[in-house]
Amino acid sequence: MLKTYIIIGWRNLLRNKTFSLINLMGLAIGLGCFLLITLYIADEWSFDRFHEKADRIFRVQSHIRWGGQESSMVATPDLLGPAMKKDYPAVETYARICIQQNRKLIRKGNDYITEDNTAYADSTFFDVFSFPAIAGDTHTALNAPQTVVISASAARKYFGSTDVAGRALDIKEAEKIVPYKVTAVIKDMPANSHLRFDLLFSMKSLNYNWGSAGNYNFYTYFLLRPGADPQVFQRNLRQYIVNYLIPELHAFGIHNITDFEKAGNVATLSLMPLTDIHLHSNLPDEISPAGSIQYVYIFSAVALFILLIACINFMNLTTAHSAGRSKEVGIRKVLGTARKELMGQFLTESTFMAILSLIMAIGLTYLALPLFNQITDKTIDFSRLFSWQLLPRLLLLPFVVGLLAGSYPAFFLSGFKPVEVLKGKLRMGAKSAGLRSALVVFQFATAVFLIIGTLVVYQQLRFIQNRNPGFSKEQVLTIHNAYVLGNQIGAFKKEMLVSADVKSATASSYLPIAGSWRNNLNINGENTSAAGNSFNIQKWGIDDDYLATLGIELAAGRNFRTGSPADSQSVIINETAAKILGYKEPIGRKVYSTEDDGIHTYTIIGMVKDFNFESMHQAIGPLCFKLSNWQSNELLLKINGASSEQVINKAAALWQTMAPGMPFDYGFLDQSFNNMYRAELRVQQIAMIFSILAITIACLGIFGLATFMAAQRAREISIRKVLGASVSGITQMLNRDFIRLVCIAFVMAAPFAGWAMNKWLESFAFRIHLSWWMFAAAGATTLLIALCTVSFQSVKAALTNPLKNLHAE
Repeated sequence: MLKTYIIIGWRNLLRNKTFSLINLMGLAIGLGCFLLITLYIADEWSFDRFHEKADRIFRVQSHIRWGGQESSMVATPDLLGPAMKKDYPAVETYARICIQQNRKLIRKGNDYITEDNTAYADSTFFDVFSFPAIAGDTHTALNAPQTVVISASAARKYFGSTDVAGRALDIKEAEKIVPYKVTAVIKDMPANSHLRFDLLFSMKSLNYNWGSAGNYNFYTYFLLRPGADPQVFQRNLRQYIVNYLIPELHAFGIHNITDFEKAGNVATLSLMPLTDIHLHSNLPDEISPAGSIQYVYIFSAVALFILLIACINFMNLTTAHSAGRSKEVGIRKVLGTARKELMGQFLTESTFMAILSLIMAIGLTYLALPLFNQITDKTIDFSRLFSWQLLPRLLLLPFVVGLLAGSYPAFFLSGFKPVEVLKGKLRMGAKSAGLRSALVVFQFATAVFLIIGTLVVYQQLRFIQNRNPGFSKEQVLTIHNAYVLGNQIGAFKKEMLVSADVKSATASSYLPIAGSWRNNLNINGENTSAAGNSFNIQKWGIDDDYLATLGIELAAGRNFRTGSPADSQSVIINETAAKILGYKEPIGRKVYSTEDDGIHTYTIIGMVKDFNFESMHQAIGPLCFKLSNWQSNELLLKINGASSEQVINKAAALWQTMAPGMPFDYGFLDQSFNNMYRAELRVQQIAMIFSILAITIACLGIFGLATFMAAQRAREISIRKVLGASVSGITQMLNRDFIRLVCIAFVMAAPFAGWAMNKWLESFAFRIHLSWWMFAAAGATTLLIALCTVSFQSVKAALTNPLKNLHAE
């Protein structure tokens, strides 16, 4: 019986090639979108799950409110790991990672190569994480100072082989070349890991002021013992605050946790499971760019909706083509075929069509995956589709889709009355028409939602890119690793400023972009330290050309003057810092800072206007500048737009003269600024692509419904034409119903889209406001596309010779 059903289905497919191709392509596109998004979601969920002890690994996060200023961060004190291991048996071991001083210059022959994917790690790192070794013993590899574990890629890059345990890498540190012994080589860290390092240096090589409970510079991971309850252990983290942090706050008049909390301060530590980090962490100082569980939910919904749209298409196209199968059904019923057998045949045919569509969808996925990887910044392999996690679902998919898409056509076709269909009278009740209309409304409601979402994301990104952040980011050339110039950095600046193409130059490690150096200072406006009058502020070391080069405006006071002894104990603050201090006229006022060597007094000589020195997801916080001649990582040149190539060439030649063998690595500040919003840009691109595909699939569905309605009303149209109706009048009559459906879809989708996009915009401190025109544009676009699709079939029906339809009467 099944064989017979398949043969009949195949013959019908070949007999109606155009209809079958449209039906197959609609379903294949929907399935292809579903498969691509499934691969994306599977990749996002797989992060950090490959570690053998992943279920027992937890990272600590910090939340602090001090002096009314709140901050949440991934960083923790260096003391946390050793203290908790000593005090609590639930800790099997811990591992700390430090990415300070992570940019390394490594000698290869006579030249140096810049490495950014580096970190310092405890010797216990490989006891916690599962990164297989190719050479050497990872469990002892980081026990001694001046040792390093490298990835297979790094080993081939520097030595041409992975069998390099025992050899040395030469690292430039200040003015010295320090050899680091390669003690182990590991496989490259997977792309689905939030840890992606090529070189791991022993923590014992890090020059650091160890043992502080108040300096937050380390990523701390705990491996709990089997059976340990993470919730119980997390409560012990409060005791760490009591035992180790509070004693360091005695200078602020705080002697116990009660004093600390009475002053309105908060310090908490919380555990995050390793497998939750990628999708559930929204903190700004992640080791690698995090994903978002919100986007996973959004794309899951999009995948489901597009699949449903494709299934709805199948229903509408199949019922639209029902007139061609009605006599077949009538004859088979007269010959005694039961309705359940007819339903079985049609469900088999729909499943057969779903299998063919899936084969086409797999081919489309294979072709589209490279572009999809490029857009999403992933390296998903096509073979992942046939992994043991996804293959069972893939095999089940056509049967689910076949049942879902074919159930209504099977019920509808098998319900034809033999007498009516054999007389050529195919009638449909209002209930069936209502169901099909509801399905079309759902299709276009989804399309409207996606269009509105795409418009809002686009406008928000455009707002970020066009909004004045308070500094000049255009035509600023950034030269990295400027510290290798040593005391020649001033001479480099002076030589570059000789060129008329260079307007100004500055050297600093602190830039208003993500990933730049950051440093906190605790200050107050009184010459006493107390729990209620201090707050944390960003402290950036700059030279006297920094403000002019970046176009940061002074609201009051003056800039630094190099060579002025008084300015070495002066600061320039931003407007937010002045508000927190309560200084309406801050110039000449004092601020006090409790530092490791005592209380420092600084005089405010200037106040800059607030500018966005972090992502626009965050509000502008307090900031101060201090004159610094310390070695800088970045050298910035403000240049004329048309002369960038000449300036780069001159800088490269001068660099090779002053720092021979050192890599000349550069970029532009506006590019780094835009990189902060890569995740949002990817969402916009993905949303736009799937919006277009959803509309395309929906148009196929509405084309099917238009075909069906034209067939149902063929005699009515013919009679109207005989009575003098015009082609335009008939076209308008047929289009009226579809205009109504699109309007209903818009009314349903617009409020939900507005709510969803408002929730998304809440993640930005600086954001657009939803405007009526965004909704109007989405509705008008959807309506125009629907009318163009329907009008083709409507005009065709209106132009048909009425005698053709009335001849049988």
